[in-house]
Amino acid sequence: MKLSEIKKELNSLTSIAFQLPNGELVPNHFHVTEVGKVTKHFIDCGGTIRNEEIANFQLWEANDYDHRLHPEKLVHIIELSERVLNMPDLEIEVEYQMKDTIGKFSLGFDGTNFLLTSKETTCLAKDNCGIPVEKVKAKIGEWKEKVSCCSTESNCC
Repeated sequence: MKLSEIKKELNSLTSIAFQLPNGELVPNHFHVTEVGKVTKHFIDCGGTIRNEEIANFQLWEANDYDHRLHPEKLVHIIELSERVLNMPDLEIEVEYQMKDTIGKFSLGFDGTNFLLTSKETTCLAKDNCGIPVEKVKAKIGEWKEKVSCCSTESNCC
């Protein structure tokens, strides 16, 4: 989800709820303690230099049960961050304190709740560092057309 998308959704809501991947909701007295622009300048395992920018939201909860962040307030915080930090329309990553460490999540929306979705690592240079391409598993009888696994010129058969 990008900044423009969350602002659009917030403008149609009367309350904000974030749902964890396990279905639990972040307690509704959470705070958005940070909205930032994170720049990552790195080299991947294949030797390619990369630059990535994301918008980062940090959610935090305390024993402040009377505090509720309203949608228009979060829109204001996002717009202030865009202006002051010169943020383009970036993808959002959300940080949230889990039991033992900070969890990092992508963000989605189901029409009611903002969904904190799990992130996964991957190799960015699979073609350069020797990671084999995953082969599609299929039963021969399921193929729509016959495909020869060997050409007459190859030495594989």
